[in-house]
Amino acid sequence: MENRSFLQLIKPYFNVFDGSLALIVFLILSAGTLTVYSAGIDFPGRVEDHLRNVLVAFVVLWIAAMVPPQLLMRFALPVYTVGVALLIGVAAFGMVKKGARRWLNVGMVIQPSEIMKIAMPLMLAWFFQKREGAINWKDFVIAALLLLAPVGLIARQPDLGTAILVAAAGFYVIFFAGLSWKVLAGLTISFLASLPVAWTLLHDYQRARVMTLIDPTTDPLGKGFHIIQSTIAIGSGGITGKGYLQGTQAHLEFIPERTTDFIFAVYSEEFGLVGNATLLVLYLLLIGRGLLIAANAPTLFSRLLAGAITLIFFTYAFVNMGMVSGILPVVGVPLPFMSYGGTALVTLGLGTGILMSIHRHRKLVQT
Repeated sequence: MENRSFLQLIKPYFNVFDGSLALIVFLILSAGTLTVYSAGIDFPGRVEDHLRNVLVAFVVLWIAAMVPPQLLMRFALPVYTVGVALLIGVAAFGMVKKGARRWLNVGMVIQPSEIMKIAMPLMLAWFFQKREGAINWKDFVIAALLLLAPVGLIARQPDLGTAILVAAAGFYVIFFAGLSWKVLAGLTISFLASLPVAWTLLHDYQRARVMTLIDPTTDPLGKGFHIIQSTIAIGSGGITGKGYLQGTQAHLEFIPERTTDFIFAVYSEEFGLVGNATLLVLYLLLIGRGLLIAANAPTLFSRLLAGAITLIFFTYAFVNMGMVSGILPVVGVPLPFMSYGGTALVTLGLGTGILMSIHRHRKLVQT
C-alpha cells in the first residue's frame, strides 16, 4: 500500500511527458552518447560531462513540460527584451574569444545569443496571438523588424551559425502566421539579388568558408581540411560501417571537432549507411511528431510556437548534416541531441519540454 501511495504521489509529475516524443528523443540521445564516447575516448571526462549535460537538459525539459502555454505567453515579452538587452551588452562590453565577441560576464559567463533561439519564436508567437483575426501586412513588417534586430546583433559578433538558427526560428513563425507565397517569392528574389552586396559584408573567414565549400582541395591542409576529412569518414563507412569504436578517421584524429559539430562524420564512419538511415528516420519521426502537436494545438500562439520549435530541430539537423557532408558551408551548428555541448542540449531540452506542454494542454481553450 505504501508503494502504491508513493507511485500515485509521483505519477502526476511524470504524466507531463509525451510518450512518443520522449522515446524518439531518448533513442537519439542514446545514439549520441555512444558516439560521444567513441569520438571523445581521448578526451578524459568528456562522456561524464556529456551525461551531466543530458541530466541538466532533462530537468529543464521536465520543468518546461509542466509550464502551461498561457504562462509561457506572459514570459514572451520580458524574455525577448532581456535577450536583446544582453545582446546589446555583448556588443558594448562582451568578452572576446578567438576573435569573436559572443559572451557576457554577469557573475557567470553566458552566451545571450542562445537565449534568442527560444525567445524569438516565443515573442513572435505572442505578437501574432495578440493580433489574431486582424493580422495585416503592417504586422508582418513589425514582426520582421523584431526578428532582424537580434539577428543583426548576433551576426555582428560574429556568429553566423546562431544567427541562421535564430533567423530561421523567427521566419517559421512569420510563415505559419500566414505570410503570402507572393511575398515569400519576392523576398527570395530580393535575397538572391542582394547576395553580391552581402558577399562584401562577410568577414574574410566567412568568405573563405564559402570558397572552401566550392572547392575544398584548394587548401587541403588548411580551411578545406574539415570538409575533406569528414567526407572521407562518411564515405569510408560504406553500407554497414566499420563498427563501433573502429572508426579510423576519428581515432587517428583526422576529424576535427569530432565530439561537437562533426560528430555526424564519426557516427557515419562507424555505423555506415544503415546507421545514417536509422538516424534520419528518427529525426523525421521527431519532426513529424512535433508538427502533429502543432496541428492539434488549441490556440494560435501554441500552434505557431510548436511549429517553429519543430522546424528549428529540422534546421539544426539539415544544416549540420549538410555542412559535414560538404553541401553547405561550415557554420558551427551542432547535431540535435547528438553533439556534445551543454548550451545546445539545454536549449533543445527546453524546446522539447515546450512541445510536451503544448500537447498536454491541447484541450484547453485560451480565453
